[in-house]
Amino acid sequence: MTKSSVWRRLVTCLSSLKFYLNILCLVATLFVLLQISSFQITQHSLSLPPALLTYLKHQQQPEPISHNETAYLVEKLRESVTFLPLKDNRFANKPLEGHTWFMSSLYDNQTKGEAQYQEFPSDSSKGRLLCLKGVDEHDGSWNYYAMAWPEALPVNAILQEGLTFVSYNQYDYGNLWHGLTAVVPFVAWSLRNQCEKPQRWVLYHWGELRFGMGNWLSEIITATYGREPEYLRFVDENRPVCFEKAVVMRHNEGGMSKERRIEVFDHIRCKARNYCNISSSETPKPRIGMTLLLRTGARSFKNESTVIEVFKRECERVDGCELNVSYSNNLTFCEQVELMKKTDVLVSPHGAQLTNLFLMDKNSSVMEFFPKGWLKLAGVGQLVFQWGANWSGMRHEGTWHDPVGEICQFADTDRRCMSVYKNAMIGYNETYFGEWARSVLGKFSIRNMEKISEQNHSYDVCLRC
Repeated sequence: MTKSSVWRRLVTCLSSLKFYLNILCLVATLFVLLQISSFQITQHSLSLPPALLTYLKHQQQPEPISHNETAYLVEKLRESVTFLPLKDNRFANKPLEGHTWFMSSLYDNQTKGEAQYQEFPSDSSKGRLLCLKGVDEHDGSWNYYAMAWPEALPVNAILQEGLTFVSYNQYDYGNLWHGLTAVVPFVAWSLRNQCEKPQRWVLYHWGELRFGMGNWLSEIITATYGREPEYLRFVDENRPVCFEKAVVMRHNEGGMSKERRIEVFDHIRCKARNYCNISSSETPKPRIGMTLLLRTGARSFKNESTVIEVFKRECERVDGCELNVSYSNNLTFCEQVELMKKTDVLVSPHGAQLTNLFLMDKNSSVMEFFPKGWLKLAGVGQLVFQWGANWSGMRHEGTWHDPVGEICQFADTDRRCMSVYKNAMIGYNETYFGEWARSVLGKFSIRNMEKISEQNHSYDVCLRC
């Protein structure tokens, strides 16, 4: 063998060895990478929350929890219930915006066209119940709320069975209009929940407890639900009260569609008529009933006799028109319901008595009167009965604002003047009143009475509930 051939064999051998070393190196690298990946996965699994790892371990090897352990966990849940102030002063400058300063940590549920509400227990509360605590009637930040599991209610808690309606009203429950707008969304909730009726009510105004509503509103609730409302009183400021089922409203009728509101007012109207034993067969109705529903004192007419004479004269010009002059403060609830049943054209100064307008047959007309100053200074508050007419299927025929009245020492656009104008008396314009009454009566006369009659025929048979 020559020297050159020896070198060739040696080079070939070394080349083959290098190839095999490369293969071995590649295999070793892949092995190391796989080991590192496996190690990272193991490390990741070990970094899971301990509670979850314990749960997974028990799922694989179930071990019964002792009675003492269960009691210990329940006690911890009871002690962990956190009560927050009902009135959150951080939102004092915007109490009606967003989810409001009342129960500010919670958000409402809402279906399109329905009122905003909260329900306990529910999916949104994760099955927890609503608990309330506190007896303060003057500062809502000293009353409290919390959520608790049914199996772990707060220490010393009282459980109220059945359905409880919890109402938050930024205004009050004595005024007919403000109170009615607080009740309407609860009736809407009942109509879409198998007509479920409340066992009791809890009333809050600015987070402060209230223990009753005005007589008119209480009658509305009694007529609608078939029982007098019971208002819950909290006897111990340190003893929570939890509710088996609770519905909370804190935006009044906000969010409800016009169609939904009309449905609710149809239902309440029907219930009120049945409650007062008023039906179309028992209560004869004039072809056209015109009612002057007058006030005494604040926002009454300065010269009632002249105003009455104007509308009497115009009513007498229309065949079948009958005029009725009444004062709301002299009528019982059922007398108001009966009067509205006979009324097609309602004439009245701006005031709470106009809340009765929804008790008329649908498509009836409303004429509203204001003292001087309201147009510029009263804001949206002067529109409430225009809204009410629209929501209940009535026709608001406009307003008359007295151009003459009390003199304010400030400019007529200065809000300080509202204290002068708010409860002022109302004058009259005989010519304008006559022409306006003639126009409203004329429009009512030419309406298709047959369609109106058919439309209202079903009102004496209450809806669903």
